[in-house]
Amino acid sequence: MRYTLLTTSLFALSLSLITGAALAAPGHGGGGNNLTEADVDRTISLEAGDMWFDPEELELAAGEVVKFEITNTGNLEHEFVIGSKEAQEEHRQMMLDMANGEGHDMSNMSQGEGHDMANMSMAGVTIAPGETGTLLWSVPDNTNELEYACNIPGHYESGMYGNFTF
Repeated sequence: MRYTLLTTSLFALSLSLITGAALAAPGHGGGGNNLTEADVDRTISLEAGDMWFDPEELELAAGEVVKFEITNTGNLEHEFVIGSKEAQEEHRQMMLDMANGEGHDMSNMSQGEGHDMANMSMAGVTIAPGETGTLLWSVPDNTNELEYACNIPGHYESGMYGNFTF
């Protein structure tokens, strides 16, 4: 019994450290943009619960600068990541690989290698339970299909995503 408890505890700690390293990667703190509060056209508040976002759909206008305020009312850490469906899938797979111990070399992201969210036209923020995270983001002029999601393993699959309409 003691061995099982110790193994489970070490696995949980390892998973949280691996996930934390992935979320600390470039582009996860705000999309790598140089936007400031003075650039913001409007603020949108969202709630991130355990396995859902409210609202589930947001209407945006091309070129608009939005400040997202995401409050995590759940008991788990979540992320709020904006990107295309394909980029979300790639990010989700990277998160799953890291959780499974397959790892990714994050040291060379600045050279355009690895999993660089900025190169995938993604932006995101991680929010601890009970905290509020903010993200400043400029809506691209040339897109009509983007979604927001939590790509921590199992969260997206449980329904933690939403769509933008333009």
